[in-house]
Amino acid sequence: MRSTLLRRIAPNLPGIRVLPRGYSRRAASGGTSRGQEEPPSPAREIIQRSRETLTGLQRENSTFKPLLAIIQASVDDLTLETTKHFAEELGVDILHIRLPQESRDEDIIDEILKLNDDPKVHGLVLHLNNLNSKVINTVRPDKDVDGITDVNLGKVVRGNVQEGFVSPAASGVIELLEKNAKLSLEGKRVLLVGADGFLEASLQYLLQKKGSTTVTSSWQTPQLQKKLSEADIVVIGSAKQKEIPISGIKPGATVINCSHETLSGGSEQHSDGIGGQGVGSTAAALRIKNLAESSRRWIEAQRYKKWNLHCLKLNPLSPVPSDIEISRAQRPKGIDVLAKEIGLLADEIEVYGQTKAKVRLSLLDRLKEQPDGKYILVAGITPTPLGEGKSTVTIGLVQALTAHKDLNSFACLRQPSQGPTFGVKGGAAGGGYAQVIPMEEFNLHLTGDIHAITAANNLLAAAIDARILHEGSQSDKALYNRLVPSINGVRAFSPIQIARLRRLGIDKTEPRTLTEEEIGKFVRLDIDPATITWQRVLDTNDRFLRKITVGQGNAEKGFVRQAQFDIAVASEIMAILALTNSLQDMKERLGRMVVANDKKGQPVTAEDLGITGALAVLMKDAIKPNLMQTLEGTPVFVHAGPFANIAHGSSSVLADKIALKLVGENGFVVTEAGFGADIGMEKFFNIKCRTSGLIPNVVVLVATIRALKMHGGGPNVTSGAPLAKEYTEENLSLVEQGCCNLQKQIEIAHQFGVPVVVALNVFKTDSQAEVDLVCKIAKGSGAFDAVQCNHWSAGGRGAIELAQAVKEAASQQSKFTYLYDLELPIAEKIRAIAQKVYGAADIELSPKAQSKIEVYTQQGFDNLPICMAKTHLSLSHQPEKKGVPTGFILPISDVRASIGAGFIYPLVGTMSTMPGLPTRPCFYDIDLDPVTEEVKGLF
Repeated sequence: MRSTLLRRIAPNLPGIRVLPRGYSRRAASGGTSRGQEEPPSPAREIIQRSRETLTGLQRENSTFKPLLAIIQASVDDLTLETTKHFAEELGVDILHIRLPQESRDEDIIDEILKLNDDPKVHGLVLHLNNLNSKVINTVRPDKDVDGITDVNLGKVVRGNVQEGFVSPAASGVIELLEKNAKLSLEGKRVLLVGADGFLEASLQYLLQKKGSTTVTSSWQTPQLQKKLSEADIVVIGSAKQKEIPISGIKPGATVINCSHETLSGGSEQHSDGIGGQGVGSTAAALRIKNLAESSRRWIEAQRYKKWNLHCLKLNPLSPVPSDIEISRAQRPKGIDVLAKEIGLLADEIEVYGQTKAKVRLSLLDRLKEQPDGKYILVAGITPTPLGEGKSTVTIGLVQALTAHKDLNSFACLRQPSQGPTFGVKGGAAGGGYAQVIPMEEFNLHLTGDIHAITAANNLLAAAIDARILHEGSQSDKALYNRLVPSINGVRAFSPIQIARLRRLGIDKTEPRTLTEEEIGKFVRLDIDPATITWQRVLDTNDRFLRKITVGQGNAEKGFVRQAQFDIAVASEIMAILALTNSLQDMKERLGRMVVANDKKGQPVTAEDLGITGALAVLMKDAIKPNLMQTLEGTPVFVHAGPFANIAHGSSSVLADKIALKLVGENGFVVTEAGFGADIGMEKFFNIKCRTSGLIPNVVVLVATIRALKMHGGGPNVTSGAPLAKEYTEENLSLVEQGCCNLQKQIEIAHQFGVPVVVALNVFKTDSQAEVDLVCKIAKGSGAFDAVQCNHWSAGGRGAIELAQAVKEAASQQSKFTYLYDLELPIAEKIRAIAQKVYGAADIELSPKAQSKIEVYTQQGFDNLPICMAKTHLSLSHQPEKKGVPTGFILPISDVRASIGAGFIYPLVGTMSTMPGLPTRPCFYDIDLDPVTEEVKGLF
């Protein structure tokens, strides 16, 4: 016998279902059709191993679904159809993109790039007439299941096969030679005919590794006949041209055929009688095996990994320069570098310039099985008007934890409002050598979240007035025809209109079937203008917008009413952003926002106005936390900035949740409460923790000697005015007397069952005796520890002692509890806060407040938590009452509701929601260098 010809795969291969040419996409269902025969044994064994791999992956990851993408610009062939059959059998989804055979490289590359960026695609196959290097190397190597890219070929040649992918055709040749013919390849002479590119390189490596001697030849080589007669094994890589005669194959030689067999009416390679066993079925199975391996690697990459963080070095100067000088002297890492260091995947970030990025919420699903880290809240004693440095302590603590104690940590901060930045406060990125950089990016615009909130808020405000106008000037029929317009003779309700019909008890979806009475109920919200609570917002301090008149234009037809502007961060939409747990949750909260009552006293919501979807669209990017970094290169989330007076004043739940997953079980997430512990911490625990379900491990209570002296009877402290000598000289008596406020705040934290570490933010005018006295009193009052902190002047190195104390305190067993039961009546919940936290004897409800409570109770909103709007400068309602006032009656002048955000907020005294500019605003000092484009004077 002149040659050993093994059976080749024919177009009617048993077990292979040939799909119609119009096939474009299929989510394969798995299994084989009844009556089909099993494919050849080598392929079947490979498929079985792949099945086991994929089944194991799906057992561990229930939502995982492998997807193979195919880009085709050529005729169908058997290997491709076999691949699709195997994919269907194993439940692999297929995305099959068919392009014209004459498609340009640019068109194919465009499709490849889309699939490269699609995280749902785990493997990519190119089925093209001409595979050139430009097109091939556009494919991401980790999705190159055909092993054709230069990167994967390089790994094969260097022997790093386990890191890349080997050509299925090349691997198929080895599989057939070793298993079917039981051949030992050691010492065999192998001739590769018509194999070029990736197939030739892969075959040469694989065969030489088995001890074979390989010779390559094209079909046109004059010595082809001689080489054929000497070869023990002949591997045919491509179809032979008909005019080339073939003879003299060595008797007993094995022939393997790798060339594609088309489904367009015949076989390309068998016209001359040379056959050999076809590798198509085995190559298809090995392609699926590579897909399974690609899926395994993808899932492995999704798992939490220990950080490989490169911290930035600090060289603190003395005296300490301005914040902006310090910020500008440190060169931040590229934000994509930081993201990679902390375990974020490339498709989980959206980069804004070089120093900030948004993080996608998909990360929460990827790391859902990852244990959370420790949750640390930074609060403060009742502050002076100057502030006591909670943000600075937060940043100094994470710099110490990560840059100096090698522990994963994340800071989660609020985004500052532009109003105070240009008004009286200036920047809010921390300070000294404990700040977020670049500070101008932090303080100005960031990624536009506040602008998105402004746009969404004002769209809703416009919708309210427009609806009142149209309802007041049109009949029911005219309103209905406009709300449900006829388009090409067809009327249809939008989904949000169908939802409104259901809330009204109208179970109809066909517009023509509504009765006149039902039409009237549907089209009329009947808003009572006197009850509108939704105001327009602007992120600028502008006292002249505190009371305005709208509707004075001629087109408004006399629908005039008094209104006002609030500052943007006071919008309920900002509070919702801070408290939401997901995009769906945010959308539902936006829909629940109550904007007014109708004339029957029932609440009117954003959902009733049909605007929920539009608001969600405006907020779709704002919901993603913003990633930045500290001066020492540790990660920070800056997200949401709810007004601390009428909202809870904390950064977002989502930022905390993502950070807790990223730091890992032994890491720390440090977030901040607004104002003093009596307001900010209480709201954090009773509102934010109820919403998030997160349990804090430690409270870091920030105090300063100057604030304690003020509470001990020191002179008034005024922003912008020099400090009195009592604050710059040692005075142990004032310090000791003022520690009553610190003791009270420790007591408040203990009511929630959380251990307290006191962080004494030290200034250069503080004496060591004063510092020691405060720490002694704090420990004697139940604090787990009390330490002095010098992070402002020394960075993270100045907060190492604080980091150690927090680490030890976090190891204690938490006994967290809420202050009150949500089922208590509204007035009783207010009383609990007033008495247990503030130290009041009782509360006094104004008639207006009592009436509002009755309305909210009747409307079913009485089971919401309470968000007190009170001065932060005293435990009482009177800012001048320092220390620990007791026995007072807390007056509640009004009670309002943020139903979408999910809380009731009583007003203690008067509370402005639109700050005004001072005589000399901060903008006097802010400028832009037109040459360098550097911002000057921000802080």
